[in-house]
Amino acid sequence: MVVVVDIAEVMRCVKIPKRSLIKFARNNFQNNQKLEEQSSFFCIMKKVIDMKQENYARLLIRVGLAVKQDQIVVIKGPVEAYAFIRALTKEAFQAGAKDVIVRYNDQIVSHEKALYTDENLYTTCPSYEADFYNQTSFAGACFLSLVGQDPDLMQDVDSHRLAAYAKAFRTATKAYRNRLDFMECQWCVAAVATPGWAKKVYPNLSEELAIQKLWEDIYKVCQIDRRDPVDTWQARKEDFQKKVQALNALHLVSLHYINALGTDCTIELPKGYQFAGGCSTLKDGTDYFANLPTEEVFSAPLKNGVNGKLVASYPLNHNGALIEDFWFEFKDGKVIDYGAKKGKEVLDSILSSDENAAYLGEIALVSYDSTISSFHQIFYETLIDENASCHFALGQSYAECLQGGLDMDAKQLEANGLNQSMVHVDFMVGTKDLEITGITAENQVISIFEKGCFSPAFTKLCV
Repeated sequence: MVVVVDIAEVMRCVKIPKRSLIKFARNNFQNNQKLEEQSSFFCIMKKVIDMKQENYARLLIRVGLAVKQDQIVVIKGPVEAYAFIRALTKEAFQAGAKDVIVRYNDQIVSHEKALYTDENLYTTCPSYEADFYNQTSFAGACFLSLVGQDPDLMQDVDSHRLAAYAKAFRTATKAYRNRLDFMECQWCVAAVATPGWAKKVYPNLSEELAIQKLWEDIYKVCQIDRRDPVDTWQARKEDFQKKVQALNALHLVSLHYINALGTDCTIELPKGYQFAGGCSTLKDGTDYFANLPTEEVFSAPLKNGVNGKLVASYPLNHNGALIEDFWFEFKDGKVIDYGAKKGKEVLDSILSSDENAAYLGEIALVSYDSTISSFHQIFYETLIDENASCHFALGQSYAECLQGGLDMDAKQLEANGLNQSMVHVDFMVGTKDLEITGITAENQVISIFEKGCFSPAFTKLCV
């Protein structure tokens, strides 16, 4: 088979300067051999790409999961990413893992199953599935979830069916969820490029080039091109911590959001709120990153303290179904009205998941000038899009967002104003003109965001 490739187009898509390739070639090939004798350009390209993939695997295992000696590592990801999952497996064992358990998922198979199987199959979670997660979490495992779903694949599937199974799964794996939420086990969500997702983001490129381009985007937002991405993300902890400390020291009572898109909403915060961001810390002191990439600092709103309108600034891909141009109206914390130009039925299924799905569980601050935002690109994947924009989440809150929250049970957290739900669905509201104003316990007014970014007044506090 003869493959015709436009080398200039490949270089443009993967963003590797010709000068860098030449330098790489000189350093990696014998001085007395011609480049053509070593498979030429494509040999170099493969080595460069392999190096980036190895660095990405190292970042996810060493920083995202922070794998401990003799720990079980569970990796869940799409079958299309098998080569990268093999690299992750090797890195995990080199980091000291006792065992690596890989659970592949096939999007096409999942789609066919959702279309043709009995609806009752989606109302319960099989005991063997729940037992796997509950038992491995009690064995002290850590969990890596790789996302890369085709945003359009599930458009013809009943969204209520998918929502029902998500609820059933979370109910059956409560023990597993609790060990993650209450800082007993590390977990990390990261992205991998797949054909369906890549073509959605880059429809005008061939499938091969679209995948290459999306991989390069993932590497860039995770700062893989830096000298040592592990050191880079370890150093970023300090920047996140400065913002977290400044927000917590303000003793905020509420935040008011407003922009030209239509958002105009007041968010009250619970007494003893805590912002978090960057890495999280297990009870044994292990630092890990639950999301890579991440640009957010986040907390929990007071369950009954949200009033006004929030308008989404990005589409939302939920369980393979796309929701576009949507909004929510809140009164005393609860969604009382909502709409969408596309995918309203998906919102119906989310909000009806349980009695608290219509309340907010998370608020997150992300500067509009973040690395991801600079792409000016919608990725149709919440993991990446939420880190380009301030966002909220319907449903479950995080116990770490309340002083003493990790030592409370669900009823105590609810009594202190943190929403408890079986769902957690992020949606983005950030824009370049977003203004956020805080009111402190001393009734002082402080600008937190101006023109979509952390304000100069707030930045001065982050020392």
